[in-house]
Amino acid sequence: MSDIKEQAAFNSILASAGLAAAKFGAAFSTGSLGLLSDALHALLDVGATIMTYFAVRISAKPADEHHPYGHGKVEAVAALIETGLLFVVAAYVAVEALGRLRTGAHELTPSRIAYAVLVISIGVDIVRSRSLLRIAKETRSDALAADALHFSSDLVSSALVLLGLIAAQMGYPQGDPLAAAGVAIFIAIAGYRLGKRTIDTLMDAVPADLTDSIRNIARDVDGVVSVESLRVRAVGHEVFAELAIGVARTLSLDRVDGIKADVIAALTKTYPNATLTVTTTPMTLDDETVLERILHVAAVMRQPVHHVTIQRIGERLSVSLDMEVDGRLSLKQGHQQTIDLETAIERELGGDVEVETHLEPLEVDALDGVDVGPDETDAISRHLKRFIRQDGVIQDVHDVRVRRTPGGLVVNFHCRLPADLPVREMHELVDTLERAVRREAPDIVRVVGHAEPLQ
Repeated sequence: MSDIKEQAAFNSILASAGLAAAKFGAAFSTGSLGLLSDALHALLDVGATIMTYFAVRISAKPADEHHPYGHGKVEAVAALIETGLLFVVAAYVAVEALGRLRTGAHELTPSRIAYAVLVISIGVDIVRSRSLLRIAKETRSDALAADALHFSSDLVSSALVLLGLIAAQMGYPQGDPLAAAGVAIFIAIAGYRLGKRTIDTLMDAVPADLTDSIRNIARDVDGVVSVESLRVRAVGHEVFAELAIGVARTLSLDRVDGIKADVIAALTKTYPNATLTVTTTPMTLDDETVLERILHVAAVMRQPVHHVTIQRIGERLSVSLDMEVDGRLSLKQGHQQTIDLETAIERELGGDVEVETHLEPLEVDALDGVDVGPDETDAISRHLKRFIRQDGVIQDVHDVRVRRTPGGLVVNFHCRLPADLPVREMHELVDTLERAVRREAPDIVRVVGHAEPLQ
C-alpha cells in the first residue's frame, strides 16, 4: 500500500512541476495577474507535492519504541504546512488583485499558448485530483487527500483565469483582476477546509460514524452485555481502538477469552487495518439465579463446592452446600476456609441469609492405581448386574474398570437408563447402586457410575 502512495505522490510532483513551468511562461507572456496567481498556486503545489512524497515515505515506517502508533501523523503535519502555504498565496493574490482594481487593469496580450496552457492544465487537474482522491480514500492518507485538494483548487482557479482572459479580450479589462480575486477566495476556502480536517487529525478527532460503527459491531457479538468505554484514533489508514466490554461475571475465563476473540474478529472483518485492544469488565446481570451467584462466589475464591441446596424460609434464604478442602489440612484450617466462604456468600446474598457448609476432604494428589485381575473385576461386575436386576430401571452395566490404590479399590462403570428420566431420579438410582456395591466389597473406597440414555 505504501508503494502505491509513493508512486501517486511522485507522479504528482511531475504533473505539478510541468504545469507550474507552463503557467509561469504563459503569465509572463500575457501579463495576466490571474494567470500569474494561478502559476504561483501551481508553484505552491510543487512544494506541497514534494512534501507529500517525503511525508508518505516517512509514514510508511513501522511503529517503534518512541512512536508506538507508527509515523502516520507526519502526513497530517505535511498537510498542515500546505494549509499555511495556501493562505500565504491567497493573501498575496488578493492584495495584488485589489491593487489592480484600484489603479486600473494592466494591458493584457492574450495568446493561444495561454489558452492552451489553461485548457491542458484543467484536463491534468481533473485526472490527477480524481486519481489522488481515490487513492487517498483507499489508504486513508491525509497527505494525498491534501494533494487532491490542491489539484481540485488548481482546476477551479485555472477555470476562473480562463474566464478572466476571455472577458479581458472581449473588452472587460477588470475581468482579469476579478478572476485573480476569485482564485484567492477559492484558495482561502480550500485552505480552511484542509486545515480543519488536518487539525482534527492531529487532535485525534474521529468521525462519529466510525465510533458508532465500532461500538455497534462489538455490541452485536454474542456474549457482550455492553460496551463500557471506547477510545478510537485514526492515524493515516490505520485505526487504533481500545474497547472495554461488559460480560457476565459468571462466565469462565475460557468463555471470556472467546468473546474477546469474537469481538476482534468481527471488527477486523470490517476494518482490516485496525489495531484493537479489548478488555473485559465483569457485570452482575439482573437474571442471575441464586445458585449462579453462589457458584460465582465459590469460583472467585477457588473453592470447589457441590450439592448446593437453596431453601426459602419465609422471607429468608437458607443455603447448604458441600465444600471440598485439602484433606491434609487440620480441622481448624479447613473450618476457617468454610467461614471465609460463608461470609462471602452472605455479603453476596445479603446479611439475612443462613449458610451451612459440609466439609469434605479433597484429594489433591493423583492416586497410583493398577488394574486388578479379571476375577476380581468379574466379581464386582456380577454384584452390579445383580443389583440392577433387582432395581429394574438401570440396565446394561458395561465398561467396568477396577483399580487398586493405596487407599483401596476405585470402581468405574457405565450404565443405561431411560432417556426421559429426570436427572434427580437418575442420580438417586445410580447412588443407590454405588452404595450397594460398596456394602458387598468393603475395600472399595470410591464408585463412579456414568449414566447414559437408553437407546
